Amino acid sequence: MRSPTTRDDLVCALLVNAQTDSRLLVYEVFRKAGWRLREVRNRKQALQCLARHAVQVVIANGSRPGWPWKKILHDLRRLERPPQLIVTSRLADDSLWSEVLNWGGYDLLAEPLQPEEVERVVAAARRHFDSPAVSVPQARMAAAS
Repeated sequence: MRSPTTRDDLVCALLVNAQTDSRLLVYEVFRKAGWRLREVRNRKQALQCLARHAVQVVIANGSRPGWPWKKILHDLRRLERPPQLIVTSRLADDSLWSEVLNWGGYDLLAEPLQPEEVERVVAAARRHFDSPAVSVPQARMAAAS
């Protein structure tokens, strides 16, 4: 059993366009971990939620129409402190994983989701959100010099 959540490891995440089975699993993982989860169905709701609440992680289905993960990532980058994006997909493979990372997403989770993997990746994304990191473009420029 997991120890009680401290303020330092509390996660507040936003779930976007989740499939029904994934949605229920994510809710259960968050409940057991003592984390907060908000859910939205579209871009307008998401942007309103992100403007009102401190969110460290966004979990988005990469296969759903309407607000694809690349557009979500583009919108997140406009925020003063962008949350980490975790993409979920039934079509997860090395190519999509590489694409998500290269575009600046945090990680890719294959569906059907596994509870332990969801908890591990969300916790890591939360820690990454708090770490003083150099942006991807700055890191690439520094490596090229």
